[in-house]
Amino acid sequence: MAWRSSGSSNETLIANLARNGLIESDRVKEAMLQVDRAHYAPSSPYDDSPQPIGHSATISAPHMHASACTSLLPYLSPGARVLDIGSGSGYLTAVLAHLVGPTGSVVGIDHIAPLVALATGNMRKSATGRAMLDAGQVRFVLGDGRKGWSEGAPYDAIHVGAAAAEHHEELTRQLKAPGRLFVPVKEGAVQHIWVVDRKADGSVEREKSFGVQYVPLTDAPPG
Repeated sequence: MAWRSSGSSNETLIANLARNGLIESDRVKEAMLQVDRAHYAPSSPYDDSPQPIGHSATISAPHMHASACTSLLPYLSPGARVLDIGSGSGYLTAVLAHLVGPTGSVVGIDHIAPLVALATGNMRKSATGRAMLDAGQVRFVLGDGRKGWSEGAPYDAIHVGAAAAEHHEELTRQLKAPGRLFVPVKEGAVQHIWVVDRKADGSVEREKSFGVQYVPLTDAPPG
């Protein structure tokens, strides 16, 4: 139903996603309503499809952002700490910040310096985004997301917005117990979402979910 969910405004996009069953949580719906995709996607922001943002990167389709938020939702309580790897345009970072509230914190990490600057600038397009940045509720950092961001660990939830070539154990180690990792992983010619849970006793469970197509989680491009 994703192809039927595009809208003419942020409100109609979110309403269509909800009507088509692609947003099932009122919390996720409200958080996505608070973040105007036009501030983050340079073209066709209200289409339910991925859009290029430069530097061989994309902003994922809205229904994929909704899916990620829904999967992580049990770990996105007010006050939670979140890591958004491959933060790109900053859109999902902002949505996650609305879900964890002013007592929570979200770190967006990207390995491409212009995208770190882009995400920061995008968030500053709204008064709410500026307030989140100025309060330190959201920060964007430059780094290799495959190694996570140990400075802010442990995290209640980690989202990865690009396809990993393997299961990076360092990301699992940076989860709280309990905590959850949502990550696309490349397996041969295909990619699947994996949901990795660190249980309260420290044990780890991995569940393979649906097939996806993300840009790869790789080294920064030369130049």
